[in-house]
Amino acid sequence: MIQSVDSDAESAAPPVQPAPVVGPERRRTRAPLRRPRALWDRRRAVGLLLRRDLKIRYASSVLGYLWSVLDPLLMALVYWFVFTQIFERSVGAEPYIVFLLSGLLPWTWFNGAVHESARALRVDGKLVRSTNVPREVWVVRVVLAKGAEFLFGLPVIALFAVIYSAEVNWRIVLLVPAIIMQAALLLGIGLILAPLVVLVRDLDRVVGILLRLAFYASPIIYAVEDAPGAWQTVVSFNPLAGIFELCRAAFFPGFLNWQHVAQAGVISFGLLIIGWCVFARLERTVLKEI
Repeated sequence: MIQSVDSDAESAAPPVQPAPVVGPERRRTRAPLRRPRALWDRRRAVGLLLRRDLKIRYASSVLGYLWSVLDPLLMALVYWFVFTQIFERSVGAEPYIVFLLSGLLPWTWFNGAVHESARALRVDGKLVRSTNVPREVWVVRVVLAKGAEFLFGLPVIALFAVIYSAEVNWRIVLLVPAIIMQAALLLGIGLILAPLVVLVRDLDRVVGILLRLAFYASPIIYAVEDAPGAWQTVVSFNPLAGIFELCRAAFFPGFLNWQHVAQAGVISFGLLIIGWCVFARLERTVLKEI
């Protein structure tokens, strides 16, 4: 599959050298608003890269895609045990395991996509320089691959919802806008970080530290309403807060706050627009560095 992607990309155009960009590449760099259209025109390449990533990830794995849900599942079981069997829990809602999973699964998507998309251009530098596809492809395929793993994990939430007799309501359809908003948020962050990590190598380590801090700053093991005092306002401006509330709305409609959702939507799509502009501005410089 790797060879087929490479041969397809090489047959599309001659190798691009890390030199000053000219012709159509220059026009694409100066016109970030045209870049989504160029990316859509090369959607076949995105699909090939996505299938390649998923096949490679599970090619030699005995459990296959189940590995994509084991991490959030084990984390959920640990937090469930700590907050229900050891300490008296005062956050979240019952069934708590469903509450945890509905936050941990989208968090796993967020954590993995940010971490890998930040290094996407640096890790695949040779392909980035030698293939004639929009360079945003390398970020998009990471976000989509991690998003596919998120979808693989949804049956786990359904299983525990059945086991614990969790009530499900019509708001389950809100999972669709939650996925769209999180994809936009991740694309925006990835398009900003990917070129910056190439130019500032230490930024990769900083991203790892910030992700660990972001876990506790996001309403995963707790709800926004559980934060003390003024911290509720701070947590509510985390775009993941509104996204997680949409993911949980099918089981916990009482935690759905449309103001949080609106804030998450504005921040997510705002970062996406900023990401396109930053990527377009730095692309030529990045091609000289990788």
